[in-house]
Amino acid sequence: METAMHTTTAKKVLSVRPVGTRAVLAELDGLQDVLALQDMLYKSPLPGQVDVLAAAETVMVVGESAAATRAIGAQLLELELTIPEVTDSGLVVIDTVYDGDDLADVAELTGLSMDGVIAAHTGQIWTVAFAGFAPGFGYMVGENEALTVPRRSSPRTAVPAGSVALGGQYSAVYPRRSPGGWQLIGRTGARMWDLDRAQPALVRPGDRVQYRAVREVVTAAAQDSQTDPDHHTGPGLRILNPGAQSLIEDLGRRGFGPLGVSAAGALDRASLRRANRLVGNSASAAAIETVNGGLTVEAVGDQVIAVTGAPTTLTIQSPSWVDSEDDGGSEPQPGSRRTVPMAAPFALLDGEALTLGAPESGFRNYVAMRGGVDVPEVLGSRSADTMSGIGPAPLVIGQELPAGDATESTAVGSPELQPGFPGEDVTVLDVVPGPRADWFDQAALDSLTSQDWLVTPQSNRVGMRLDGTPLKRIRDGELPSEGTMAGALQIPPAGLPVLFLADHPITGGYPVIGVVRDEHLDRAAQVPIGGRIRFRFIHDSPDFSKTPEK
Repeated sequence: METAMHTTTAKKVLSVRPVGTRAVLAELDGLQDVLALQDMLYKSPLPGQVDVLAAAETVMVVGESAAATRAIGAQLLELELTIPEVTDSGLVVIDTVYDGDDLADVAELTGLSMDGVIAAHTGQIWTVAFAGFAPGFGYMVGENEALTVPRRSSPRTAVPAGSVALGGQYSAVYPRRSPGGWQLIGRTGARMWDLDRAQPALVRPGDRVQYRAVREVVTAAAQDSQTDPDHHTGPGLRILNPGAQSLIEDLGRRGFGPLGVSAAGALDRASLRRANRLVGNSASAAAIETVNGGLTVEAVGDQVIAVTGAPTTLTIQSPSWVDSEDDGGSEPQPGSRRTVPMAAPFALLDGEALTLGAPESGFRNYVAMRGGVDVPEVLGSRSADTMSGIGPAPLVIGQELPAGDATESTAVGSPELQPGFPGEDVTVLDVVPGPRADWFDQAALDSLTSQDWLVTPQSNRVGMRLDGTPLKRIRDGELPSEGTMAGALQIPPAGLPVLFLADHPITGGYPVIGVVRDEHLDRAAQVPIGGRIRFRFIHDSPDFSKTPEK
């Protein structure tokens, strides 16, 4: 692709498709227009713009509200695209050893020798078009298509970090060990993602890159700038049993989509806000998200706690004691036990242990401590992102969580009523037609909403995998990767929906048939494994099929 471009064109966005009620997808005439729109939105954000996710042929813009998103969609149709100026500054050089497992296959696919592949890869400037798949993974497009090759027919289950690869018209470097289906031609020691840097991503959209052949990989050492984050001597909570999975979550991180980072954050945001409100915290304070009961925490110093989410039994065990009049020969006696209510603040005194029982209905609980959980922020949030590995690791036995100072009130809140949570009945989720609903006929759309979908054990914070009668597409081939969001219902070739949740990848290559309304994502988060979901189409998305009248 020619990069020295500086002229203004009269080209415009081809069309705008709603992605639920909080995002729109602008379709463009090729990657050059994608780069132009992306650059314009970075330099001059539209009112209410929260995030911009560029892809092969589209740019998705996330709005701060439904109203702002409608206005953004209308404004996108009116923009005249201005191709950005590109200078020679900021060239990123990536030293690469060309010994990849697929180098010979790429040579055969392109009709070049292996030396010819290396010469073609190093002999052109690559431009980072967009990010996705994982933080630090930049989709780079070259100045020509000499190295356009198909992805592997069978993806590898694990590609080593630093692998230099080709897929379609793109080149990229895998920033961490992960599954992948691209053709591997080499390896580099460059750190594509490093949170110790002021800019964690080595390359960002719009950057220009040149690969340089070397004989030996030199790996830059990571900075050891942190002490043990789990060790502290102040008040807080100690983990005695983390249960099935317990994580630190707040309301997530926004605005890092261009780096390949999703928002993450609590799946049931209303329950997190309620727990924080009850202990007098700010709404965004970090708390513990835990699934299916079993979590036990011990107070280090006196604490004020509230537990919300799935209704369950909350049991407090006082410390064991020894009769002080005895000379030490008696056995320690069990401490007293008591139960405390859900959705109400209570004291957890020094040494007392709180245990969450199995939920009576629902799936997730939120344990807030007055002051919030004070763990280091990563990109402005304390949330764990299970897909990217950003943020605090899952909680483990013996870990101590310090109390912070994220209070908003000098008093705790009053007990609150909680909404109903999914039990044995089917949970109904409202969806709006997705940006690729036209990949399916009416029979498939009817099938989506007329059957109960089973939540399978393969579900997690990335997405809920559903089982039922598969949906059939009416289009062949694959969709170029495009931006996606929490609530998107992707339909892979097998026809079984995947409902994206907070830790989802920011781009995806399967058609999105529908998008769960943002207001119903909290409800979806509480559907347990083995639970059933029914979708109900509503039609409150704006119609951008016609340009608004001036």
